[in-house]
Formats: sequence, structure tokens, C-alpha cells
Amino acid sequence: MLAIRNLSFTLAGRSLLSNASATIPTGKTVGVVGRNGAGKTTLFRLIRGELQLDSGEIEIPKSFRIGGVEQEAPATQDSLLDIVLAADEERAALMADQTTDAHRIAEIQMRLQDIDAHSAEARASSILAGLGFDTAAQQRPASEYSGGWRMRVALAGVLFSRPDLLLLDEPTNYLDLEGAVWLENFLATYPATTLVISHDRDLLNRAVDGILHLENRELTYYNVKYDKFEEERRAKIDQINSASRKRDNERAHIQSFVDRFRAKASKARQAQARLKMLERMQPIASILETGVAGFNFPTPEALAPPLMVMEHAFIGYDGKPVLRDLNLRIDQDDRIALLGANGQGKSTLSKLIAGRLKTMEGSFRHSGKMKVGYFAQHQLDELTMGDTPIQHIQARRPTETPAKIRSRLAQAGIGEAIAASEVSRLSGGQKARLCMALCALDAPHVLVLDEPTNHLDIESREALAQALAAYEGAVILVSHDPHLVESVADRLWLVQGGSVAEFDGDMDDYRKLLLGKKGGGGRAAEARNETRESAPKAAPKKTFVDARKAVERLRADVEKCEARLATLEEMRVKIDLRLADPALYDGFDGTMVEKLQVKRREVMQGLNRAEALWLAAQDRLDQAESVGA
Repeated sequence: MLAIRNLSFTLAGRSLLSNASATIPTGKTVGVVGRNGAGKTTLFRLIRGELQLDSGEIEIPKSFRIGGVEQEAPATQDSLLDIVLAADEERAALMADQTTDAHRIAEIQMRLQDIDAHSAEARASSILAGLGFDTAAQQRPASEYSGGWRMRVALAGVLFSRPDLLLLDEPTNYLDLEGAVWLENFLATYPATTLVISHDRDLLNRAVDGILHLENRELTYYNVKYDKFEEERRAKIDQINSASRKRDNERAHIQSFVDRFRAKASKARQAQARLKMLERMQPIASILETGVAGFNFPTPEALAPPLMVMEHAFIGYDGKPVLRDLNLRIDQDDRIALLGANGQGKSTLSKLIAGRLKTMEGSFRHSGKMKVGYFAQHQLDELTMGDTPIQHIQARRPTETPAKIRSRLAQAGIGEAIAASEVSRLSGGQKARLCMALCALDAPHVLVLDEPTNHLDIESREALAQALAAYEGAVILVSHDPHLVESVADRLWLVQGGSVAEFDGDMDDYRKLLLGKKGGGGRAAEARNETRESAPKAAPKKTFVDARKAVERLRADVEKCEARLATLEEMRVKIDLRLADPALYDGFDGTMVEKLQVKRREVMQGLNRAEALWLAAQDRLDQAESVGA
């Protein structure tokens, strides 16, 4: 059992934890959640003993071994398999013992049997395969891999060593979707106590037994998965706010009596009694949630379809094709997620669409007026660390007024204080928002988003999904977050084996494919082989089950369209309320009124387009249901 009692901690003058307490049962896998900057990583450092508590205590069984991923595996000449095997220090020490004493040899053999050492190499290989390393890759030296891949090796090592308390801080940030699904499956069956900081909603719903919530410097443990946690937390907030309103009404009623009768001699005693009652009835603090800032993607000019067409296109590097004979088309209303393991060519295709790469053979045609916004992980490192967000926008918009630039940044969730701070001082999430604002600056017709959520918390990911639902251009998405893919994408393209093909299924189908028929092992390499074998085959005649799944997908399309309509209608109502507010016209800020009117026109255009898409989706569903009947 992990027990945290009355824990308080202050870092650089800022209180992160105050009298916080929680108890984690042994053997539970627990998701640690909270806003960016709340102190989740600091909590891990306190558990490991790297930081000194101000007060309180953290109780961990003395026999517990604590494991986590602190840094990437070293770039040595050792093979990946050997590095992972060496992570189990007890096994490595026993194997290296050269004793000739018969009793000691017997002890070593017994202990090796106890820790299941005979299966060590197979277990290590299975974990590496799940994280994206095939058999040949496992034999290569670590020095041949980049830092991101060596982080995977370090993760494989700690999973193989099987610590009693496993601490994982955003482990999916350096995994692709295949690795994230495998890890989700691994953690769901991992027998030891695990704390995992994650903003991946699917992982928090599928792999954990409970949620540890860090908010307002306090810890609260919920013995449920994430969606249920959100529901319970929302009910708790509503209950507290309801009690607060009730208490305020009672106090106001008593105060009214006191005010009316305090001066009357006949009522003075009752008034004094009610004053004492007021002292006992302390107000109940209501909970005011600070809403996460949204994202803003301007409505692009409508262009005639198609936006772009590839015919027999070959793309790659240094004369070597990565993707071959591509025949693809993208329209302005397309929402496409690219699936496939790292190294298969998702980023290569993204760069072609974004105009960062040219075809080696074949053709790639697109509208001359088409504008593309491109977000990639490495762009966060390419920001000028000594410049402010304002200066980054000024470099792209030298003629714009400071007020206009600040307005742009505010729409991206970058407030006044952050806008004037050097980029080096910003958090990863704030840098990601700046990059998102830069890529949307020209009202692009296509947004190419390559892992946009790595530094975003759950609330920000939801805000991004909502903004993309309201966006009127095409979206090309690469993400290890299945929830974002399901929320945004209407189509799935599978990138593997040098080709790109439509994936005939949804994310649940893809997850099952990745985990493979061996289920508990979840070997991504085997899943890729299954996909490769099945992809070229002609589609069989649809069975009743196939038809039912097709109808279910069409229903999901209709629901997405309805959700998009609801979001846009909500935006329209909010704008109308703002425009109807007399306070808006006090001192008459014509600029703000004009902005709201422009935004309303954009929203109405979006509503018209969303309604047309909804009608088309409903027609397709009606036809499919009539055929099935």
C-alpha cells in the first residue's frame, strides 16, 4: 500500500501540495491527472525521495522496488535486448556470479527459478516487440537509435524489471499509436502497483483501476476509470455549489431579519440570537472552475474540389522511396487520420501534403490558391527561445498592430502575460499553442497536424477536438491519442509497407488488429504482419455482420455531423448573446462588434456546410438501413 498523509510541499515559493492525503491499494494501476503545472511530476519526485517534504509523510513498504523512466537508454554498443535484460539487476547479478561453491550455486539456481529467469529473454523480446522493435532491431546497438527510440528502450527496461511500484510520467509521448495501444494492454494486466501520469483518455479508461486527481494542492482518489471520475467529480462540484447557494440564501434570509428588527427593543433578543446563528453558519465556498482556453482556426476561403490529387506518386529521401505509387485525393471537407507504425511513412506523407517535400516520380497537383498549416513536434524546438510570442507573430505579420497581434494570441489561448514572456520560459503546452497559432495564421485550407497533443492536458485536447470539429478546412492528423482520432477523423488511411490504403474499420477494429490474436501479448510486430497480409486481398462479399458494422459506422458519421452542428449552434448562440448585451456598446467598441459580426458570418457559413454534410450522411445511412432491412 502507498499512503500519502498530510503532505505539504513548496517549490520556488509556490505551494504545490497542502495537507494532501491519499491511499493507493497495492496492485492497483492508477492514473494521475490534473492540469499542466499542478505538480504531478513533483509528486513522483517526492515519492522517489528526490525532494524533501515540507511536512507530512509518504509510506511505502520497505521491500518495494520503485521503477520509472528518468532518461533515455545510453547510446552504447550493447544490443537493445542486452540493455533490457540488464535492467533486471538481480537477475544480471545472479547470472554474473562465478562462484564455485556448491551451496551458493544451488541458491542461485533456486532464486533464478523463483524470478522466472529462464523466460527472461522471451519476455524482454516480447516487450521490445510491443514497443516497435522487431527481432532484427533488437540485436542492433543502442548507438544506432535516436533519443526518442532510446526512450522506448528505457521504458522496455523498466517494464521488464517488474518493480513493485511503477511510476510512469506521460509514457505515450514518445510512442506511436501502435506502441500506445500495446502499453495500454500491458498496463491493464500488470500485477504490481502503478501510477501513470497521462492525458490519454483511452489509456485512462482502459488500463487503470482508479484516478488520483491533483487539484488546488489537494489529492483525491477515485476508485473508477476516467469517464466515471469526470462524472463523479462533476456531480460533486454541482452538489457543493448547490449547498453553497442554499447556505447563501439562508444567511441572506437571517441577515434580513437582523437588519429589520435589530433596532426594535421587542425583537432585539431574537436579532442577537440570529446574529450568533450567522456566525455558526459559515459560507460554503463554491467551486468556480477555470475553463481551459480554446483554439481558433479561421474559416478558409472555399475552393473547388479536389484540393489535391496524387497520381502514381513516389516520395522519399536521397533517391530512396519511402512511399510508392500513391493514388490519393483530398477534398476540403476531409478529416483523415494516418495510421501505421513509426518509420512507415506517416510523417513523409504529411510533409508532401504540407509542401515540405516533393515527389520523386508521378504527379502531385493542388489548387494554386491552397494554403496549408503544418504542425510538427520538432517545431517546438525551432521556436526562437529569446523571442516572445508577440515577436513570433510580428515576424510573420510586420504590418499588424500590437493590439491585433495580442488578439490573435488570445484566440489561441495565449494571454497577455504569456504573450510578453520569452519562449524559453513557456511550458510545453504554451509552446504548442504558439505553434498552433502560427500554423493557422493564414487561414489554411488544410491543417496537417503531426502529434499535436504531446504537451496538452486532457482539457486542452478536448478544446482542440472541438476547434477542429468547427474548422471548415481539411484535416490530416497523425496522433497516438485514439480519442482525438475518433473525435476528429471521418476516414482512416493505413500507411505501411510503402503504400497508403483506406482502412476499412474504426479505431476499435484497428486496436484489435494491433493486439493480434494472442491478446495478452499484444505484439505489434505480429499485428503489422497480419495487416500486411490482409491489405492486398480483395474485399470478400459482405456478410450480415459486415453490413451491420457498416451501418454502425454510418451512424457514427451522422452522430459526428450532429455534434458538429451542435457545437456551431452553441457558438452562434454565444455570439448572439454577446451582440445583444447592452454592455458591449458602452463606450462603443466598434472593433469588437465588427469582430463578433465577422465571426457570426463565419459560424453561419459553417452551419450551412455542416448541415449539408449531415443531410448527406443521413441519406447514406437511410440507404444502408433500407438495404439491410
